[in-house]
Amino acid sequence: MTLDARPTRPATPADLLDRLRDAVRDGLPAAIADLSTLVRIPSVSWDGFDPAHVEASAAEVARLLTELEVFDTVVVDRVEIPGTEGVLGQPAVFARRAARGGKPTILLYAHHDVQPPGDEADWQTPPYEPTVIGDRLYGRGAADDKAGVIAHVAAIRALVETSGDPELGIAVFIEGEEEFGSRSFGALLAKHRDLLAADVIVVADSDNWNVTTPSLTVGLRGNAAFTLTVSTLGHASHSGMFGGAAPDAMLAAVRLLATLHDDDGAVAVEGMRAHEQSVPAFDEQRLREEAALLEGVRSIGRGEILHRLWAQPAITVTGIDAPSVKNASNTLLPKVSVKISARVAPGQDAREAFEAIRAHLEAHVPFGAHLEFSSIDCGNPFLVDTSGWAVDEALTAMHEAWGEEPRLVGVGGSIPFIAQLNDTFPEAHVLVTGVEDPDTRAHSPNESLHLGVLHRAVLTEAVLLARLGGAVDAGSASRDAE
Repeated sequence: MTLDARPTRPATPADLLDRLRDAVRDGLPAAIADLSTLVRIPSVSWDGFDPAHVEASAAEVARLLTELEVFDTVVVDRVEIPGTEGVLGQPAVFARRAARGGKPTILLYAHHDVQPPGDEADWQTPPYEPTVIGDRLYGRGAADDKAGVIAHVAAIRALVETSGDPELGIAVFIEGEEEFGSRSFGALLAKHRDLLAADVIVVADSDNWNVTTPSLTVGLRGNAAFTLTVSTLGHASHSGMFGGAAPDAMLAAVRLLATLHDDDGAVAVEGMRAHEQSVPAFDEQRLREEAALLEGVRSIGRGEILHRLWAQPAITVTGIDAPSVKNASNTLLPKVSVKISARVAPGQDAREAFEAIRAHLEAHVPFGAHLEFSSIDCGNPFLVDTSGWAVDEALTAMHEAWGEEPRLVGVGGSIPFIAQLNDTFPEAHVLVTGVEDPDTRAHSPNESLHLGVLHRAVLTEAVLLARLGGAVDAGSASRDAE
């Protein structure tokens, strides 16, 4: 669907739109303060980090939702990770209010866990001390995705302030381990299916075209991540005594990993496919600026840049277990482990893509090295059905909140659980929105949130909630069967 072809929806009444604008503007300081409180909690969900911080973050989210005084129930829960024996996932927060008067129900998703900070020396400000510099709030999770949590909270506040007790049904799902693979997502979904059932699902965990133009994400790549261990020796040996005859694991690993890409840097794995789709113009200079390419470094791959980012596969080595330069000795390494993260183009099953990579590595292994695959994690890509009425409502809300025509975009990143939500609630309309922008640096040092984007994202959601709640005819919305 193109923007020009979308149906024209009635505008939000001017008086209501003005009241929503005022409520969101007046509530922004409180929203930023709430976000700052969340950012101060180092809620890293990865193994090896204190889970008490994720529990504290969940408790704070539950407090924010409870204080809205609109929900019939607010629950913090954690469940056993499938495939484990008694290992619990991280706590998630659920809330729900029943729809009344035949109004639809909307499910609002975000996650309260964050990526590890990395080397704190790379941060300009402390990662867990929210700091405003200019029009940006810096801190780990300030954008990804604690801003998504606050966008939901602040939008509901604005709705209640302008509309009183709305008849719209609202469900909330704030996950606690999205950054660590959503390992218990399916189990949570199964246990709390009734709490989460909805006609419209808003996933606030994506990007915007820039700080003045909103985006609705309609395509996401999947992921296939795993650890590869390359072994060549039974034990370490002196590199002077045996180097040149005995193959060390580092040599084998480097040679093997180099086969994953061709000379242009495009993925060279047979069986990994691209998705055929048109993309907007995006020049090389913008890529250089947003990705911070160094002088003289050229881009990789072939085809239009956004097609490479949205619709082609990618393979990245994101980590390696080997002696540091400081601790290196003159030794032939017996084994080396690397973390490989592959992005899977829309239209391809993630497990199929992983098996293609596995087959490629096994076929190209040098020197008879031994390979071991572990910690395999696959999540499918997703394409949003843009023909539904809820997409039209979201685009209208974005236009009214931002004053700019929104873009329909793809995203190179992955949110695999969206496919699970779609499978569980096949009749629901899925909307992928976000509070990030090209300068956010999610997952990287100096992550930040543009406060103007937060303001407009909250207003967008408040307008959408008001429209779905009956302030404007929301089209042929299906009704919650509660």
